[in-house]
Amino acid sequence: MNKLKLTKHQNDPVAEKIEIPMFADKVSAGFPSPASDYMEHKLDLNEYLIPHPAATFIVRASGTSMLDSNIQSGDLLIVDKSLTPKHNDIVIASIFGDLTVKKIKKKYKKIFLVSGNSNYPNFEIKEEMECFLWGVVTYVIHATVVR
Repeated sequence: MNKLKLTKHQNDPVAEKIEIPMFADKVSAGFPSPASDYMEHKLDLNEYLIPHPAATFIVRASGTSMLDSNIQSGDLLIVDKSLTPKHNDIVIASIFGDLTVKKIKKKYKKIFLVSGNSNYPNFEIKEEMECFLWGVVTYVIHATVVR
């Protein structure tokens, strides 16, 4: 089972907001729009990515068990503990004390934790198992360029 490393999200209400320019135009795979010279507004990433700060934490993924779900080793996963996990949500779970990231599947009144890579096992959550769902992964952050 791949291990996850916990990274504490600092929720400092006095901290200065970091606003990043956000453009109203969508990014085109063709020719750029001349209107893209005009910035629409600024976006606070904390407000956008973390709607429930008191219930949110960040964890760093390790391993390749979720590659088909576009989660790579080293990615930061933003996890919201206030959300109730639903079918097909990606969740952080503790199975017998080990943290893992898996997709939750519900089938025939059974619940499964499914890997995003066929080389890794899936788990049926049974009553006798020591399994705890920590939260729902709401965003995945990974670099497209490593410098």
